[in-house]
Amino acid sequence: MNDLPSPSGSVPILEIRGLRKSYGNVHAVRDVSLSIPRGGIYGFLGPNGAGKTTTLRSIMNIIVPDGGSILFDGQPLTRDRLDLIGYLPEERGLYRKMTCLDQLTFLAQLKSMPKAAAREQGVAWLERLDLHDWKDRKVDALSKGMQQKVQLASTFLFSPDLVILDEPFSGLDPLNVEALRDIIREENARGCTIIFSTHMLAEAEKLCDSICLIEGGEVVLNGRLETVRDHFPQNSIRAAFADGRAIPDDLAGITRCDWDEGAWRLTIEPGSDPQSILDALRAAGPVSLFSARRPSLDEIFLTAVRQRRASAKEVTS
Repeated sequence: MNDLPSPSGSVPILEIRGLRKSYGNVHAVRDVSLSIPRGGIYGFLGPNGAGKTTTLRSIMNIIVPDGGSILFDGQPLTRDRLDLIGYLPEERGLYRKMTCLDQLTFLAQLKSMPKAAAREQGVAWLERLDLHDWKDRKVDALSKGMQQKVQLASTFLFSPDLVILDEPFSGLDPLNVEALRDIIREENARGCTIIFSTHMLAEAEKLCDSICLIEGGEVVLNGRLETVRDHFPQNSIRAAFADGRAIPDDLAGITRCDWDEGAWRLTIEPGSDPQSILDALRAAGPVSLFSARRPSLDEIFLTAVRQRRASAKEVTS
């Protein structure tokens, strides 16, 4: 699938070209190439060990790749340009004996933000995250969820152009997941491009306008979410008769029929036409519900990973 074009033909905010990284005989990343448009929310998805974190750490110059190049705004990603990127690593890490406000001030200064401005924004972010009363408390006095919120604040408070979030929802309760979701949307609305890696595909489906799926160190899918869905045909139908009758056993084009929350869920045989199924249902009785649906991101993820692994197995056998 082709890489995503930037809006109005503008230069992508981030380009990865032929990225490679191996650890001994293990190929963590194999020739990954991506072009990420500015202004979007980009989901970087894949199973454990797929190469996601290696790729993200290569962008941040934490890991030196074996080959390939990374461009930020069309230029090589130098140390100065890293000051324009916020990064929330999968392994959280704060200085536990520093106060929350001193922590945020210090981390913002590392991104070349003046101390006074860093302190002012630190106070504003602590208020935004309902942590103002904790600003002078040491980090080790905070709960794990509160510490994660402090680290999240440090990622955004210097107004970066690009933010990379590696498993940002990990360990958060539903209220904090909702708060993080709101922040992602708000910061994106101000113009910040956001890349995030997550196993919570339902959250990716809610937030992302585009996704990349990486498996075995290779890009399997990459594109706008709706375009990706177009490559996966409708796979099920919810249907019901007005008089409550069951679905005919001999209905053509259906491989499975299950009662699910007040309606029948019909699994479509590959290549079947939903309109033909609707016509057959109408011939059998009065139809009160008929809704064809495309697979969820969870289903797309599982299908793509299984297809890739089956293909890789055939090559090696």
